[in-house]
Amino acid sequence: MKTIAFVAPWFDDHIPGGAEMELREVSAHLHKAGVPVEILTTCVKEFGSDWSVNFHKAGTSTLESGIPIRRFPVRKRDTARFDAVNAKLIQKMPVTLEEEDVFLSEMVNSPELYEYIRTHQDAYSVFVHIPYMFGTTYYGVQAAPEKAVLIPCFHDEGYAYFQRFREVFRTAAGMVYNARPEMELAERLYGFSETGVRQILMGIGMDTSISGDAERFRKKYRMDQPFLLYAGRKDTGKNVHTLLQYFSEYRKRHETDLQLVLIGGGSIEIPADVRDAVHDLGFVDAQDKYDACAAAELLCQPSKNESFSLVIMESWLCGRPVLVHDACAVTKNFARESNGGLYFADYFEFEGCVNYILHHPEIARIMGENGGSYVREHFDWDVITQKYLAFFAEIEG
Repeated sequence: MKTIAFVAPWFDDHIPGGAEMELREVSAHLHKAGVPVEILTTCVKEFGSDWSVNFHKAGTSTLESGIPIRRFPVRKRDTARFDAVNAKLIQKMPVTLEEEDVFLSEMVNSPELYEYIRTHQDAYSVFVHIPYMFGTTYYGVQAAPEKAVLIPCFHDEGYAYFQRFREVFRTAAGMVYNARPEMELAERLYGFSETGVRQILMGIGMDTSISGDAERFRKKYRMDQPFLLYAGRKDTGKNVHTLLQYFSEYRKRHETDLQLVLIGGGSIEIPADVRDAVHDLGFVDAQDKYDACAAAELLCQPSKNESFSLVIMESWLCGRPVLVHDACAVTKNFARESNGGLYFADYFEFEGCVNYILHHPEIARIMGENGGSYVREHFDWDVITQKYLAFFAEIEG
């Protein structure tokens, strides 16, 4: 097999982001398996930086993992034109085909990267583009469509409905999905089954050897009462405010010592009436997070917009059930497929699910075990790595 190239709008060893973490892990595990891997990206620092600024030096270097990375300069962009279109999309307003073109041409782009893909494609087995909505994917796919594979990370959002994406992505060689609802969304929007695009439901790899020590967590953080756990970024985009509101209402309606533990970055206002019952631990190390999962009655993931959820998988590997939002097709599907969790659409369903877990500890234990078995069967890194290798070999022919 020739070199596998991963193409991304920005990349480094430690920058945040779900797609960035997925790329780090997939490329590193393929590299560890002896597959020649290379990262092709721009000189932009990260998502939150200026997409017209070349933070990194152009050229080839080596990542901490030992993987080579080639960086290409970005061209200047018209931020005002881009922002005007993006604002309409954020507000869920329709955009014209001309506005789609503005969005794509005025976001992060590197003509030198696209030219490199076009002129060096014979040196690579495939070019794996992640995620879908950036110029590096849209124009990169067009540079070598017969060798283009996407890990798109599709969400049901305005960007995914672009006619330009439908036109270009239907010419690609393959699609790799993180979850079944994402695959179903892609079929609905792009009709890949009508084309020659190969598709695979892959998922994201996990270190399935992790475990948690409930007593160690309770002792370290002096947490004697039963508690619900949220682990992740604390902002409204993750719907954490709904969890706090529902927890406050639950405490009003029940005589209980139930607590809520929050882990992760960001900040959010905690209702005054439950400030004594909500424990915001901020960032903790990975083992403390696993210990918290093991000690919790359940892990609640209230987000309505996830393409995967590593923390759900971690909770299951630590033996505890999960509670997810009915509006998130991906996490709801995981809960249903694994029989490892419940889901809620409103406060009263939230209350019923929490009460069921609290009052049925043996069933809660079995649900956690079901989830752990599901993760080990589908998302162990050995399983994922072999699936990638087989899929790339199929694409290469």
